[in-house]
Amino acid sequence: MADGKVVTCPSCNKKNRVPTSATGKPQCASCKAALPWIVDASDVSIAGALDTKQLVLIDLWAPWCGPCKMVAPILEQLASRYAGRIKVVKVNVDDNPRSAQVYDARSIPTLVFVRNGSVVERMIGAQPAPALSARIDALLGE
Repeated sequence: MADGKVVTCPSCNKKNRVPTSATGKPQCASCKAALPWIVDASDVSIAGALDTKQLVLIDLWAPWCGPCKMVAPILEQLASRYAGRIKVVKVNVDDNPRSAQVYDARSIPTLVFVRNGSVVERMIGAQPAPALSARIDALLGE
């Protein structure tokens, strides 16, 4: 199975595979536009997923969690809106207890913002898109 996730380019609608970890920002192979960078990570792969200069939003979630299901489409929209500026890393806490412990996911969803490997902000519970956008804008300095 290939590393990464297939996403659709918001500019030209071509499908592209974005890697879980990479040194640069993913861009469309066809039109070169910045791609939404949203990946799944595990206890084993999270270090590589966080190895980026971009602001990372870690989504600590579980498949049975209703609020997590509410936040998921919002995170996909934000990954598209902030393509090239943020990376969304999704971690299923049921399958990855070490990551859940490291990022103190006592309640889910827990959203953790990481820059250069350090936690800079955390939000607990389902957050509406405007609240998440405001935090991302503030953390990006916009």
